[in-house]
Amino acid sequence: MSAAPRDPLAGLYQELILEHAKRRSGEGGLEPFDAERFLRNPTCGDEIRLRVRLGGAGDEARVDAVGWEGQGCSISQASASVLAEEVPGLPVADARARIEALRELLRSRGAVEPDEQLLGDAVAFAGVARFPMRVKCAMLAWVALEEALTELETR
Repeated sequence: MSAAPRDPLAGLYQELILEHAKRRSGEGGLEPFDAERFLRNPTCGDEIRLRVRLGGAGDEARVDAVGWEGQGCSISQASASVLAEEVPGLPVADARARIEALRELLRSRGAVEPDEQLLGDAVAFAGVARFPMRVKCAMLAWVALEEALTELETR
């Protein structure tokens, strides 16, 4: 009995997640910052404290920097690391579009084809969609960013 051929992209994505879980881009406190969010996933205990600094104003607002501290599974930590690489420099509207695209992908249970152009390295979490209990792990940092951006918009 031969094994089914393995999806080479799945292996590449798994390597990317493991690499981000080890080297963790953006990890550490960010000073100064404009907003901070602490979130915890009560299901598995993942935690993140995310800080964001914006530049510009109004329609010209952009994410200048993201810093985070956290603990948890490799998925949550890698996702925060990917966010810290992918989001700085983006206009706030584009950061929000990326958050929503990742949310849609992860909630699809594999039914949505990932938009690699929009998601960047976050496309590596496409396989998480098949494991509903892990979706919150992958979204934790992104939801923290979303909440921080909402707070800044309402100030």
